[in-house]
Amino acid sequence: MNPILVTGAGGFVGRAIVEALLRRGDVVIAFEAGDCTWLEARAESEPGLAVVHGDICDAGLVDGLFDRQRPHAVIHCAAVVGVLASLKSPRELFRVNIEGSINLFEAMARAGTQRMIHISSEEIYGAFEADRIDENHPLRPLHGYGISKAAVEHLGRSYRATHGLDCINVRTSWVYGPHFPRDRVPINMIRAVARREPLYVPGGAADRIDHTYLDDVVAGVLGALDCPRHFHDAYHVSSASSPSLAEIASILAELDPTAPPITVGSGPYRHAGTVAMPRKGALDCTRAAEAFGYRPKFDIRAGLAATLLAERRAIQQPESING
Repeated sequence: MNPILVTGAGGFVGRAIVEALLRRGDVVIAFEAGDCTWLEARAESEPGLAVVHGDICDAGLVDGLFDRQRPHAVIHCAAVVGVLASLKSPRELFRVNIEGSINLFEAMARAGTQRMIHISSEEIYGAFEADRIDENHPLRPLHGYGISKAAVEHLGRSYRATHGLDCINVRTSWVYGPHFPRDRVPINMIRAVARREPLYVPGGAADRIDHTYLDDVVAGVLGALDCPRHFHDAYHVSSASSPSLAEIASILAELDPTAPPITVGSGPYRHAGTVAMPRKGALDCTRAAEAFGYRPKFDIRAGLAATLLAERRAIQQPESING
């Protein structure tokens, strides 16, 4: 059985995808530039998992991996992520996100690996033109992260035209879930409730965002991977809804009425309190539903409740985060 290569396998989304593939019996190559402690420990007891540690921008390493292993598909999660990274480290962001993707495309073309599932983002759209958008919305990214993701999508189309690669873009939005690694809504709100601490979010009470629970992203990625034939190269995989931050605070208060309050100020939501978020909304997932049966299982209440439960357990048993 030829393996599936997962890049960024130690990251928040990549790790969940690796586990899902192993559960269903796939052979997996986990490629990761960062700390591989968890992956290496997992590989000791899992014969279907191989770990490769290295930089995706090392073309020789990537080429050698494809020459030896001949993966039959790639799930491309590796990236420098987020609006703040666009401002703090733009050179590194474009190096990893674009140069690394080109290395994968080149290696796939030489090795005959046809399909890539690329984890893309709603950031490619910039400001939404409506409260709910589909995949035909114009691409007008505002920051480097969205620009890099749009560029990788277009590069995939170029390699489709020149080499016949099947490059499928899964566009998701504000993924969250247990042990999310960055300090951002809604995880900071959930953790405040779990720790029984008050929290004030300075702005964004009326801002609506499609928050997507991790398990739904994994299901959508595997659905796109398994789909026999794609008639589109981009799909929304999200919650298909857009609760406001004030509504999220209210749901958390209902989930734990005794917790200190979570309050959200008026005005725009700002990343790290500085960079204003453009208008967002819900991603219409009709195309993914029709193509491979994707339907989100976690609305915002279910996702918040599941994450809150896991974060409480992590507080009681900290070692479970890496277990």
